Amino acid sequence: MRVVAAMSGGVDSAVAAARAVDAGHDVTGVHLALSRNPRSYRSGARGCCSIEDAGDARRAADQLGIPFYVWDMSEEFADNVVDDFIAEYSAGRTPNPCLRCNEKIKFAAVLDRALALGFDAVATGHYAQLETAADGTIEMHRAIDMGKDQSYVLGVLTQDQLAHSLFPLGDTTKDVVRVEAARRGIQVAQKPDSHDICFIPDGDNAGWLTEKLGPKPGSIVDEDGTVLREHEGAYAFTIGQRRGLRLGVPADDGKPRFVLDIEPVSGTVTVGPREQLSVDSLEGIKPLWCGAAPTESLDCTVQLRAHGEEHRATVVVDGSDVRVELHDPAFGIAPGQACVIYDGTRVVGSATISHTNRRVDA
Repeated sequence: MRVVAAMSGGVDSAVAAARAVDAGHDVTGVHLALSRNPRSYRSGARGCCSIEDAGDARRAADQLGIPFYVWDMSEEFADNVVDDFIAEYSAGRTPNPCLRCNEKIKFAAVLDRALALGFDAVATGHYAQLETAADGTIEMHRAIDMGKDQSYVLGVLTQDQLAHSLFPLGDTTKDVVRVEAARRGIQVAQKPDSHDICFIPDGDNAGWLTEKLGPKPGSIVDEDGTVLREHEGAYAFTIGQRRGLRLGVPADDGKPRFVLDIEPVSGTVTVGPREQLSVDSLEGIKPLWCGAAPTESLDCTVQLRAHGEEHRATVVVDGSDVRVELHDPAFGIAPGQACVIYDGTRVVGSATISHTNRRVDA
């Protein structure tokens, strides 16, 4: 097959490209330029959008002896990831930009361009596994390295996209990948993993949003409506947040307080005890299915955060609406997050959380 290897400049994508070459594919390395001014996003090794990363990707491609190109995806990235991130926080929701990037950029814009240029598939360094079912359906499963499993942020992929995807690292642990990179002479073998949101230069989400949106004063209140302090923007908070509230006066019971609710119009942020964050059901919209949509109630598990635990659940799909009944409560779940549905290790699909129902509401 003719394969585009998406090369971020990190060790995972470099080894994924190497393995695609070893498998006999005709591989071309591609680095995505996500900002017209890379330093406006991040420099150094903490992200995946820096000038240094582009250089690392090119050197890895040279080491592998494959052609290498830089594709300008800055406009698509700004429209579909950065602007979406800002809009979601403005609306009081908590988006996952990595998931959106996979949906709109890496496996939509990039894959569409690759197919238009005559390539057959896109290979990435994501940790997930693909299997072909008896009926020919391409199934996506968790990686064997659960500590690195990235199936959650890939839960937006459709069957057609999976049919043109390769994840060469799904059967491997990160330690093995680093050893393999060193053996191959790939210079980024010990390069640190990227962290945080790549387009926020210093990792200060609240400061970045304040710069983009400007101050929008509001109040932090307790459950009784008592004002505890003023703030400069509700977008600096997310449901379930404990740190950085700077309330000064402790709660009457001396226990920590958490963000319970965000009202974006008034800018009111409500805080209270952790038990008020207990969620026993949720509703999702905009479902995306890795195969056929469930046609009946599904006993399964769901994952509600990128690095969160699995929760036993029953899922009912009604057209574009998804209802999830959790068998055990989850805490601090916010609208805007993704609910990814699993049948064992197989990813069924995902939906965007639109509403949560707390046990205290029952």
